Amino acid sequence: MTPLLINLQVLLVAAWNVLISLLAMLLPWVPLFAWVAFWLLAVDWIKLRQVMIRGGWVGVVLIGLVTALVWGVVSPPPGGTHYLFGLHVSNFPGKTVYVTALMTILLLCGSVQLSGACGSLARFSDDSLTTDGHSDEEQGHEPATHSAPLH
Repeated sequence: MTPLLINLQVLLVAAWNVLISLLAMLLPWVPLFAWVAFWLLAVDWIKLRQVMIRGGWVGVVLIGLVTALVWGVVSPPPGGTHYLFGLHVSNFPGKTVYVTALMTILLLCGSVQLSGACGSLARFSDDSLTTDGHSDEEQGHEPATHSAPLH
């Protein structure tokens, strides 16, 4: 019975080491997984698409450019260059490539959600519906404002 317990202990220690190695390998990717999960499951792309069509894309592009500029100033790469796709790229163009990749992932998450591939994971309630299921505009009422009374 003793060799069985020793082998079981060795198996558990090996499984623990595999789990630790797997977590150490996945840990640097957690921010990217969080980015994808947020844009895929927490954003209502039906509403956001309407905002983007009406000119919101300009704000997204400007936020991306400012992000690349600030990131480039705050965290320059060691040696002054990034190694991207086999090329040595200077600081600001390298950060622009990274931010562009993040924005591309953002838009891909939107297209996946809009295609319906998320199913019930990305269902959002309509805020303008009243308790009987009709919107305020359909009933001829002004939308309710939620302001606190003045004292």
